[in-house]
This record gives sequence, structure tokens and C-alpha cells, in this order.
Amino acid sequence: MSNDKGLRDAPVKIGTKQTMRMVELGRAEEVYVAENADPRLTSKIVALCNQHAVKVTYVDTMANLGEACGIEVGAAMVAIVKP
Repeated sequence: MSNDKGLRDAPVKIGTKQTMRMVELGRAEEVYVAENADPRLTSKIVALCNQHAVKVTYVDTMANLGEACGIEVGAAMVAIVKP
């Protein structure tokens, strides 16, 4: 990922439930989705982002997305929260 530092510094919510909640509440600015995450989960968040006009950015792996957020495990999706 090109903006690893940006994800660590930005206010983020990590994980499926928290990401979906931020989108539903209108608090998500952008959502990052791991391409190797379960398609049953990613298809739901992508559809939800389209409904709420939230930008979706794909990351190659869950491990890279987790690392970009500064956690030691993989992450299927991450929401950047509006300040």
C-alpha cells in the first residue's frame, strides 16, 4: 500500500462490523477492502458504500491492510472516519 503512514495517522475503524456501522451512520469517508477477504463480506460493504456514496479502495491482501493500520493481524476492511 502506498499510504501506510496515512492509515496509521488517520482515525480508522477496523473490521467488518465497525466498518459497516460507520458507513451506515454516514461517518465513513473512505473504505479500504482487502481483495483476498471473503467475497460474502466484501460484496456487502461495497454495495453499502455505493448506496452511501463512499469511496472504496482495494488493497491486495488482508495482511497488508492490517499492517498499514498498525495491527499485527489481517483486516478484511477498514473505514476512515470523518473528523
